Amino acid sequence: MNTSDTKATLSFSDGSPSLEFPIYKGTVGPDVIDIRKLYAGSGKFTYDPGFMSTAACNSSITYIDGDKGELLYRGYPIEQLAVNADFMESCYLLLNGELPNAAQKAKFVDTVTKHTMVHEQMQFFFRGFRRDAHPMSVLVGTVGALASFYHDSLDINDPRHREVSAIRLIAKMPTLVAMTYKYSVGQPFVYPRNDLSYSANFMHMMFANPCEEYKVNDVLVRALDRILILHADHEQNASTSTVRLAGSSGANPFACIAAGIACLWGPAHGGANEAALNMLKEIGTVENIPAFIAQVKDKNSGVKLMGFGHRVYKNFDPRAKLMRETCYEVLQELGLQDDPLFKLAMELEKIALNDEYFVSRKLYPNVDFYSGIVQSALGIPVSLFTGIFAMARTIGWIAQWNEMIADPEQKIGRPRQLFVGSTTREVLPLDKR
Repeated sequence: MNTSDTKATLSFSDGSPSLEFPIYKGTVGPDVIDIRKLYAGSGKFTYDPGFMSTAACNSSITYIDGDKGELLYRGYPIEQLAVNADFMESCYLLLNGELPNAAQKAKFVDTVTKHTMVHEQMQFFFRGFRRDAHPMSVLVGTVGALASFYHDSLDINDPRHREVSAIRLIAKMPTLVAMTYKYSVGQPFVYPRNDLSYSANFMHMMFANPCEEYKVNDVLVRALDRILILHADHEQNASTSTVRLAGSSGANPFACIAAGIACLWGPAHGGANEAALNMLKEIGTVENIPAFIAQVKDKNSGVKLMGFGHRVYKNFDPRAKLMRETCYEVLQELGLQDDPLFKLAMELEKIALNDEYFVSRKLYPNVDFYSGIVQSALGIPVSLFTGIFAMARTIGWIAQWNEMIADPEQKIGRPRQLFVGSTTREVLPLDKR
């Protein structure tokens, strides 16, 4: 951070003395007013529900410009990474700050690959869950439980321990997600294979079984890899902030990632692609779209167009265009262009892109609209969509957690409040209340 030449002066109408605060400049983005001494100088807090105007940390990992529709990982546009790099290269970038050369990538991939197996006793852990348990509840439990099996790398102040934990989390998340799916459908767990790529290995663990070997389809593997890249990190969102807040207490990385998974489980955050696909199923057929659109436009109906628009991106989601291309590639590869559900999705997309109501409100299809369609085409059940999201976002969480631990300015998270309850009062004896 660089201190600005200008200062921010806060004046009070209640007679309190004015205060001056330094202004910091990032490499890009809005300037930040450092208000850390506000309470000491004035006895007052700021009030910012949802942290709409608050920077809780400084970070060099991900940058978003919602007005421009720009997403950068370590300075690289997401559009270039999704086309010219794979997920393992993106993981290396987010962790280390630079894209790997050939030798660095080979070593990194080899290290991750050799950590994909989970402890054999994890199989017994799964038996404690009901078969119909939601995959996210299973992942919260199993990821958090990794600390019980890998307690040789829990010293968060040791850079080597943090590195080992990061590799273990990146490597084992696909295995746990696949095990969660297999357990839910009553099939035996499939062990990871060291001769397959990260995304191909995941699909193999998901869809292979002892009776039939899974045949890797490069188009489908690349589609999954792109989903992982596009969801790998997204600045200080709710789940990432949760990971940082949990980590600020000194909690181990497995507990912090489990906390992130729990937050991502919320339908307002990680469940958007699941909600978008459920919306399509509720619409049912192309013929029902006009009536559905009319309901969306009726403010009193409570019906929302899921998978369109974005809180951060005011014009368009840069990930959506890439996911749209992938969506059409997958449907073409699998011969699903005429599938009723996918025809419905494409017709809804066309109407929303051309209807003045949605265009004027900039409600363009976002990445969740297309990723849900792609995952469904790949054979991934709707209930596991957010689990795939968690698998992708693990690298972002662990990179953000690692950055926070190494930041000398970081303190345990402790938001304050505007108290609106009762003032001090006495507890009367029972017979006098």
